[in-house]
Amino acid sequence: MNRAFLVGNLTRDPELRKTQNDVSVCTFTIACNRRFTNANGQREADFLNIVVWRGQADNCYRYLKKGRRVAVSGSIQTRSYEGQDGNRRYVTEIVADEVEFLSTANSGNRDNNDDFDSFGPRNDTVNGDMQSVDDDDLPF
Repeated sequence: MNRAFLVGNLTRDPELRKTQNDVSVCTFTIACNRRFTNANGQREADFLNIVVWRGQADNCYRYLKKGRRVAVSGSIQTRSYEGQDGNRRYVTEIVADEVEFLSTANSGNRDNNDDFDSFGPRNDTVNGDMQSVDDDDLPF
């Protein structure tokens, strides 16, 4: 069984791309605190890459911003690619089946003037500068 359940905060704003067949894919990273503290008494965090597809990708892009708290349920996947230097690179990421928004614009330690009106969409729009994703990279 390959199943991951995570709760964490976004470390940056989500990024949205479209495949050649116009399928939305959204990526973001969340920081998840570890259960125990280190030798210095500090709680460390893991930074996990999340990939969301289709309509849920559009919603994540519209409604999430850096610092927002989310719960993610999905599967862990590893892929590889050849870097510009010719070396093989490996990436481990969570392909989300479900993303639940746990915080609103007015909660947490973010300031309230961040272009987010309660549960309204982000003010920036997706433009023509999106990177295309090759259909061969899709996990299905």
